[in-house]
Amino acid sequence: MADSIELNRLFWHSRRGMLELDVLLVPFVQEVYPSLDAEDQARYRKLLECEDQDMFGWFMQRGEPEDADLRRMVRMILDRVQPK
Repeated sequence: MADSIELNRLFWHSRRGMLELDVLLVPFVQEVYPSLDAEDQARYRKLLECEDQDMFGWFMQRGEPEDADLRRMVRMILDRVQPK
């Protein structure tokens, strides 16, 4: 389980300065991240290490990450905001 210091740090790392990313990542880290298992929390932290332009392309569905862990996290974030 994530503690408040880690959540605060992740909140600030989730704010990318690109609105399209912020509207996906900030609510995800606030609302979903605390309930993720340790493996998915690690995947989210790994995602935050990626370049903004790469993430933008993935979230706009112009491509997918080659890494399976990153693909899983991108899909999880998109599934939250896209109608089924």
